Amino acid sequence: MKIGKAARAVAETERTLWTGRRVLVAQAAVLAGLTLLLLVKEVPGMIREIKIYRMTGGRRAVRRYP
Repeated sequence: MKIGKAARAVAETERTLWTGRRVLVAQAAVLAGLTLLLLVKEVPGMIREIKIYRMTGGRRAVRRYP
């Protein structure tokens, strides 16, 4: 009797852990997708900022623009 209860408890724990792992993997996938979406959305703005930085002289501009 006690062995049956222990076996059921272990089975429930394993099932719960597997569900927990699935949830964590799903959360990681959603977070990665949102991060990728944000990066893709912001790339044009970053390119524009890099072009402006280069046009103004970059780090060398300190001598020209105090």
